[in-house]
Amino acid sequence: MNLARALGSVGGLTLASRVLGLVRDSLFARFVGAGFASDAFLIAFRLPNMFRALFAEGAFSAAFIPMFNRKVADKDGRGLPDGIAFAEDALSVLLPVLLVMTAVMELAAWPVTWLLSGGFNEAGADEFAFAVTLSRITFPYLLFISLVSLLGGILNSLHRFWVAAAAPILLNLTLIAALLFFHSQEPLFTARNQAIAVTISGALQLLWLWWACRHAGVRLRLKRPTLNPDVRRLLALIWPAAAGAGAVQINLVVSTALAASLLDAGSVSYIYFADRLNQLPLGLIGIGLGTVLLPTISRQLGAGEEARAMETQNRGLELALFLTLPATVALIVAGQPIVAALFQHGKFVADDTLFTAQALAAFSVGLPSYILVKVLTPGFYARSDTRTPVRYATISMAVNLALNLALIMPLRHMGPPLATALASTVNVWLLWRALVRRGEFVADAQLKRRTWRLTLAALAMGAALWFALDLFRPYTTGGSLQRWGAMFVLVGAGCVVYLAASVLLGAFRLSDARRLIRR
Repeated sequence: MNLARALGSVGGLTLASRVLGLVRDSLFARFVGAGFASDAFLIAFRLPNMFRALFAEGAFSAAFIPMFNRKVADKDGRGLPDGIAFAEDALSVLLPVLLVMTAVMELAAWPVTWLLSGGFNEAGADEFAFAVTLSRITFPYLLFISLVSLLGGILNSLHRFWVAAAAPILLNLTLIAALLFFHSQEPLFTARNQAIAVTISGALQLLWLWWACRHAGVRLRLKRPTLNPDVRRLLALIWPAAAGAGAVQINLVVSTALAASLLDAGSVSYIYFADRLNQLPLGLIGIGLGTVLLPTISRQLGAGEEARAMETQNRGLELALFLTLPATVALIVAGQPIVAALFQHGKFVADDTLFTAQALAAFSVGLPSYILVKVLTPGFYARSDTRTPVRYATISMAVNLALNLALIMPLRHMGPPLATALASTVNVWLLWRALVRRGEFVADAQLKRRTWRLTLAALAMGAALWFALDLFRPYTTGGSLQRWGAMFVLVGAGCVVYLAASVLLGAFRLSDARRLIRR
């Protein structure tokens, strides 16, 4: 499989989803701003969003895809029919569990919301009751998105990567429609409509994946729960994979809860908007690469091609660094004009821009780590090892909690993002060390040669952006067309400088670009 071409399919659609997400967040900042209403919605959306990341982009895929691939590739079996039978067995157990869990979450909405927010700092009883209502509205999304992850895992195993990658676009389009047609001068009303739109989008994503599966010849039947050995093994693999793949998300939940309980109103929103920008390269690069690498490496290992699997992971790391390092430098150096261009209008004011840019810089310190986790963990999951990543994720979460408590008061809204970034760096170091010690990964000469050159090229781009900021800053707070135009010119100029520096330093060859364009 051509890694870059597969990433282009997944990453391109993920990029479209993330750009629509920025449009959604820009409208949300305009109509709701950064205050209690936005904090309440973001707390309510945090748990469903975490489940989306854990199951749709992490745990379920990590456990399900290798097992499904082995069923399909089993020469003594019946191929795809055996894989579909396994998927039906998994669905027969997953669906009733999800129904019960959703019902429990609805009943326990008050304590769950309190745990996620710490009761909100200085929030009254009516305000907290409103936040609980929003949580109850969004909880059914957990059911829908978990079923989406099952269907998406099947389609990814059949090399139809684009279908599942396109599903989040429906989430953003639904929320954008709700903002455009059902907003109000009262932020609480708009926040409630956004919560309703979240659940509606989950149903739309499930319908989209169900239709795509039927179009691919996959028709899953509902049957009575079957706890056969394969399903037991799947369940045994999911829970450690959830903790391993979800360390960043769990760290974000901890950071959000501490910010809601200890910091002023609006702090949760600053962290959220900063995380949304941080998620743009993470979604395009990390999740795209993780989606492609897991079935690719598991198939190569299943065929006994250890050398090819290691080559695939080396090129995955190289591609990740090539795309991640400039994004990291750009978000740290030019974060404030980017935030201003995207969000500073309506109820989102200049101080909100400053505080969000500060949180963004703290998050961006760990951007390479967030993405390298997505690239390294398939090396474990493809070998059906979900326990090692969970051990390291547990250490990472402990580090995150300790750093949050140490940094949140002196650094305020910058403390939780910086704690998350440093904790993720610890996680990456542990994963890297384990793969190297086992002999399952060795950085080849090309990766070593290009890494330091890519780093120098990214720093050169950062210096160019620094000197250009004063020229672009006045244009980032005007009309929408002017703001977005200035941002795209600034980002485009940075890309040109980075590519030129990469070529001059020998980190990237023009022949690589021509080959990628042809593919």
